[in-house]
Amino acid sequence: MSAWVLLLGAIFTEVTATLSLKGALDHPALYVVVVLGYAASFVFLAMVLRRGMALGVAYGIWAACGVVLTAILSAFLFGEAFTALKASGIVLIAAGVAFVELGAQRARRSEAMTSAEAVV
Repeated sequence: MSAWVLLLGAIFTEVTATLSLKGALDHPALYVVVVLGYAASFVFLAMVLRRGMALGVAYGIWAACGVVLTAILSAFLFGEAFTALKASGIVLIAAGVAFVELGAQRARRSEAMTSAEAVV
């Protein structure tokens, strides 16, 4: 299984756990989902790292997607406010993650070029 699919698993289990945390205030049985969701998320994240994805990239995407999805879904599920300022923050988070990934790609290309030069 690819690191990206595992990262999606980490994101979705973390978001499920976080949303269940709010729901558990009224339905205590959801605390089981909270504990299992967070545990599964960390297992998925560890598997992503084991497959070689850089920690800064994996954690950045995991955390940022978690924040974005939780903010959007909590507006739908719990009627929380979704303001223009919150939407602007989501755009900034997405841009930040994109820059981190682009920086990681550039670093990988530089490493590959340096390795190729060392062989020659």
